[in-house]
Amino acid sequence: MKKGIEIIDVWVSPFSEEKIEIWGKSDSYMHGTRLLAKGRDMFKGMNDLIKEMDQMGVQKAILSGSQSEYLYTSNDWIAEQVRKHPDRLYGCASVNPKKGMKGVRELERAVKELGLIGLRLLPYAHGYPPNHNIYYPLYTKCVELNIPVALQVGHTAPMLPSEPGRPIYLDEVARFFPELTIIGSHIGWPWTEEMIALAWKHPNIYIDTTAHVPKHFPKEFIHFMKTFGQDKVLYGTSWPIFSMERVLRELEDLQLEDAIKRKFLRENAIRAWKLK
Repeated sequence: MKKGIEIIDVWVSPFSEEKIEIWGKSDSYMHGTRLLAKGRDMFKGMNDLIKEMDQMGVQKAILSGSQSEYLYTSNDWIAEQVRKHPDRLYGCASVNPKKGMKGVRELERAVKELGLIGLRLLPYAHGYPPNHNIYYPLYTKCVELNIPVALQVGHTAPMLPSEPGRPIYLDEVARFFPELTIIGSHIGWPWTEEMIALAWKHPNIYIDTTAHVPKHFPKEFIHFMKTFGQDKVLYGTSWPIFSMERVLRELEDLQLEDAIKRKFLRENAIRAWKLK
């Protein structure tokens, strides 16, 4: 990796004991039984995260959890980890949109009181696509708080319907909320071309590469990264699902120009996530 780039990973998710327990009991999260069968080595924590960041030259990472019937990470836990590592981590909030106004108030608390910098939503876990009105109060609050929303797009690894992850649903959201910064996480595969089209069309839509490795990026996505989408793509790993070492090593094979690599690994994240 080219020295001198202070890399920002836009999605890391170390495993708390609470998350380990929930995954292990879930019928929908096939990862639960498969990963537990491999042993607890997969479930890396904060010390492992900071160590790998140091080894790979990752200056900052955005720590995210999720809240639904299937997964739960409290915003207080996220904020606590950021307080322990303030020079290395940002924290991203999560709420369950099915909570209605309770969820809206929790988002406001997470930002104003806990200092979290964005909202993470997993539409597949809630059972509704991103253009469903259940999310609109949260989008409105994001605009008021001047924070981005990052939503998983694409298929689901858990045994839950993938349809809510179709990127095209973001088209309506971006038109209705032109002031809202929207980040489509996980590149939208197998509907990656839909995701590319939306990021090209809407100034307020970005794509992050979390949960996918460069070796398997679709060729259309690589072309987008290198040409007309070079200002719209953000680096991330979903660590520890994929290691930073693997993603950054495989990135070298794409032979990105230095200026494009800098945008991908740092500058686009600063703009999309409104980082200081």
